[in-house]
Amino acid sequence: MADAGQDPCAGRLADPEVEARLARLDELLAGLEAAPGPTVRSALEAVRLLTEVYGEALGRVLDRADDGLAGDLAGDELVGHLLVLHQIHPEPAESRAARAVERLRPAVRERGGDVEWVGVDDRVARVRVSTGGGGCGSGCGSGKADVTDAVRAAVLAAAPELAAVEPVPDTSGKRLAPAFVPLETLARRSGPRAREAR
Repeated sequence: MADAGQDPCAGRLADPEVEARLARLDELLAGLEAAPGPTVRSALEAVRLLTEVYGEALGRVLDRADDGLAGDLAGDELVGHLLVLHQIHPEPAESRAARAVERLRPAVRERGGDVEWVGVDDRVARVRVSTGGGGCGSGCGSGKADVTDAVRAAVLAAAPELAAVEPVPDTSGKRLAPAFVPLETLARRSGPRAREAR
């Protein structure tokens, strides 16, 4: 049993360490896939089988978890990614993608822009992206492209089941068309009052 002052997560990997290991794993697997030979095929099959068994174990944990625990597990970044990888995440892809957009929103707003979740249409996520700054309006420069790329990466990381992420036009900064003025209104201006004003 841990002491009151002892960190219950001592011995666990911090997020940067997990990311470093995942990056190294990607390198190793890429190297294996490029190498020929029966030993390499056996190693890749071992990795695939191990991944399937771990996925089954995660699925059984979720089967036994109540809604609160399932939500906590799914909310953990690493566990959530594993649940997505094994296609057993309890939350629908659209909800995960919308939450990813909401997480980015404060950072985009700090830069003077905004990002808004619109929805999913035929496995394509739709987001509205606007950028501020420098009087160039909502459609200019690399700022919007950078934000769109960041949103795309975040959405597809949270919901890789989606096929694509596409921005929809931002109409908030557009000028309104002039209002229609009926001709008879203009004709009335030539009446007695209009003459008095001259």
